[in-house]
This record gives sequence, structure tokens and C-alpha cells, in this order.
Amino acid sequence: MKVKDFTSALEQIAPLNYAEGFDNVGLLVGNYHDEVTKVLVCLDTTPDVVDEAIREGANLIISFHPIVFSGLKKLNGKTYVERAVMKAIKNDINIYATHTALDNSFEGVNRGIVNQLQLKNAQVLIPKKDAIKKLVTYVPSENAEHLKKALYEAGAGKIGLYDSCGFLLEGKGNFRPLKGANPTIGTIGALEEVNETRIEVVVPQHVERHVLSALFQNHPYEEVAYSLISLVNKNQYIGLGMIGEFDNEMSEMEFIAFVKEKMNTPVIRHSRLLNKTIKKVAVLGGSGAFAIPNAIASGADAYITSDLKYHEFFSAEDQIILMDIGHYESEQFTINLISSYLKEKFSNFVVFNSGIITNPVNYS
Repeated sequence: MKVKDFTSALEQIAPLNYAEGFDNVGLLVGNYHDEVTKVLVCLDTTPDVVDEAIREGANLIISFHPIVFSGLKKLNGKTYVERAVMKAIKNDINIYATHTALDNSFEGVNRGIVNQLQLKNAQVLIPKKDAIKKLVTYVPSENAEHLKKALYEAGAGKIGLYDSCGFLLEGKGNFRPLKGANPTIGTIGALEEVNETRIEVVVPQHVERHVLSALFQNHPYEEVAYSLISLVNKNQYIGLGMIGEFDNEMSEMEFIAFVKEKMNTPVIRHSRLLNKTIKKVAVLGGSGAFAIPNAIASGADAYITSDLKYHEFFSAEDQIILMDIGHYESEQFTINLISSYLKEKFSNFVVFNSGIITNPVNYS
């Protein structure tokens, strides 16, 4: 198995196209064509984690956070980032990071929190914009079925939990081949009229390249007439944060104790309690202050995230309980999510979680 086999599998649930623009995801150190010995999964690629990979004979580290976030101008071992990268290069260890690509995945970080809290009816809190396009093309009617199937196989026509979604309309197409053309149908200089089928399918952003390739390879015409149109529709299965609800509501104090237990966190910083019951809960792993307005607009009784600043707690406006459970604590179950997925995909290969707690925040 090669590095590309594992990263391609992970990108089926966390396509790199959906990472945020500020992020640095993908293969940060190494070569996609390297043969893999073992896979180590971690939250942060610290020098200690690289040492662990060396000890265990793993040459692929799949990390949630990218060890290289901004550009490296020097590699002299002065910082922990430089030391980790230098050690990985010296020992032929590949490092891959998924970060916000997995944050935006319906089966990603926030799904892990939702599952841990046993929330039901989960939906994306902030659906991603500009993630869907519509492909419109025209093909001779006798070729329509073949082309439609090729587009579906390339990933077109997938809407939420449905696939093979499309619209076909029969009509007449006309064209005149000019000198130098090599028409599949028709004669140079003569106006041709053909029974054609108009095919319309949605194209998720991350499969656009594959869909267009399938279009050109399977369309019989020399010049393919098509339109690829950006849609304002939001993809309800891709985006940041999630919202769900409990089967039974609980008091605020019961809820706080429940979150401490389930999220394995000793301390929760929160806004003023409102003497209300908790049933609907919004979550966003990592730094989530930006989504406070979305959590309030969703009608959530509480919003679980991390890295909230002093003044951001005022944003609760007595409409919601804001809860900062800690950055590491909000993302800790991501490791299990990644490793479980890869173990299922590669059942005969060694994939294991790092045994090193990389949380840099301590409580006394």
C-alpha cells in the first residue's frame, strides 16, 4: 500500500477542496508514492509523536492539525515545528493533515462530538457555500444513457443521501460543421438537425474535475456543448458545526455534568445560566466564536465550542448558554474517527492511535 491509497480513502469523507482557505492540508512532508509500513493517527504531529512513529516502525502519520501551518523560512531545529519536520524527513516519515477538510465533513469532527453526546437528528450548523454546480449538456439521444451513467459514476448527481439524480429532456439540436471539422454526425457545410437529449446533473465541487473528464471521454461529439453553472444552493451535508437534540431535555446543571463526563473535560467555561432546560445543542470543534450568531439563529439552547474570549461570552445575550470546553477536548475523539475509518477500509493493515497526549493546556 502506498501513501496515496490511504490519503485518497480519507479524502472520500474529507475532500481537500472543502478545507478553509486559510488552512494547510494534504501531504505536508513526504511522497504520495512511498510504500507504507504502518499508519499512526494523531491530533498534533509534535517531535514526540514523530519519535513514537520511529519506535513503532510507522512511516505515515495522519494528523488532524497541520504541523506546518504558515510558511517555514528556516529549518534549523529552533522551534518544535522545525524539529518535527526535520526528524520526519531524516527518518523518511510522511505527514498528512486533514484539519478543516474534516471539520467540514458530515462524518467529521463535529459528528464525533454529536455521537459522543448522543444527540439525534444531526444537521450541519453552517452549510458551505459555493460547493455545488450544475452541469448541462446535450447529446444524441441514442448516447444519452451511456453518458448519463458515466457522469454518475464520476460523482455527478449526488444530493445528500441520494445519488444518480438527474433530469433529461428530449429535443432537437442543430449545427453546421465548418471546414476543418471532423464531425461525428453531419457533413461539412451542411446544416444538421439531430434528436438530442438535454442532461442536467448537480456536480459537487470536489468531483468537478472527474465529472468533466467523464463528459469529454464519453460524449461522441468532437466539440462538446455544455454549461457548468455555479449555484447559490448550500450543500446541507458539508459545512462547519452541527446541531442536534436530546431525546429528553435536562436541567442546566445536569447538562454541564453530562458534558464534562462525555467530553472528558475537568473544567467548562460558560456564559450565565438561564434557568432553562436543555434539549437542542449546537457544537463546533476547535475555535468557534465566529459561529455564535449561527448557534443562536438555529434555536439551540446551548452551544459547545472552544477558545472563547472574555467579551465573546457577552454575545450569548441571555438567549443561549455558551460553553467553552477546551480546544483539545473538543477535538480529541477525532483520532478515533480517523483510525476507525481507515481500519475499516484497510482491515489487514496496521493503523493505530498515538499514545501521546499532545494537549498543551494543563489544569491545576
